[in-house]
Amino acid sequence: MSWTDDKKTAWTWYRGAWHKGNPMLMGPMTHAPWLGSCVFDGARAFEGTAPDLDLHCRRIVRSAESFGLKIVRRAGEIEELIREGIAKFPKNAELYLRPMFWAADGFVDVDPEATEFSVSVYDSPMPAPTGFSITVSPFRRPSFEYAPTDAKAACHYPNSARAMREAKARGFDNAVMLDPLGHVAELATANIWLVKDGAAHTPVPNGTFLNGVTRQRVIDLLRKAGVAVHERSIRWQEFFEADEVFSTGNYAKVMPVTRVGERHLQPGPVMARAREIYWDYAHGGR
Repeated sequence: MSWTDDKKTAWTWYRGAWHKGNPMLMGPMTHAPWLGSCVFDGARAFEGTAPDLDLHCRRIVRSAESFGLKIVRRAGEIEELIREGIAKFPKNAELYLRPMFWAADGFVDVDPEATEFSVSVYDSPMPAPTGFSITVSPFRRPSFEYAPTDAKAACHYPNSARAMREAKARGFDNAVMLDPLGHVAELATANIWLVKDGAAHTPVPNGTFLNGVTRQRVIDLLRKAGVAVHERSIRWQEFFEADEVFSTGNYAKVMPVTRVGERHLQPGPVMARAREIYWDYAHGGR
């Protein structure tokens, strides 16, 4: 479905005004599509709430700083703009919230004075928690020495795309990506978890993937609920011995993995608890 389809609604704030649909903000001479200077963040609005929106807005500022871009909007200003965009939709709309910074000019490095900024708010239904399948990818996450892994940047996503493409060609929905040393980093699109003997385990942030906002929130919520959470180095083989596997991420929040390779799994109680307490948190529970 394209953005010109009447069934989709999108609003983008750019240079002081809201534009409906998919406004053309970049040309062939713009630095971002040419040399990759675009950073963004993604948050969610659903069921009348936008959990951790402030944290997402702070992260986009950090990503822009990492790229040497000029901070033309601070986190609080970005949050205000996003909430203005949310108000253009029905109260219970399921939305994706995407601020972006990019350079319009520069050669290889960015020209900070040419920094541009936008906020897009658009219809994006929440996926049902029915489960998905995973396999290990032959493609790996880079370390900080190889790529700007401290930023949520568009330039990382071609690597995720080829991992997804290869996995789907083999009949899987998503791909587990390893770090340069062969430990599990994350999925192509989200952070990953396993459960063993009632304890939750997730890869420790090591500079090869973003320590997701939803990941951090679920760690905190599970620990407060009395569930042991271990952040550590994990090998791919451990997922074949796990009692449960699930993912956390902004797009779908908490989702069960129901197939690891050829091993089938059922959604488990720790995943269900994580999803329940996250939804409670999102709606104001503590």
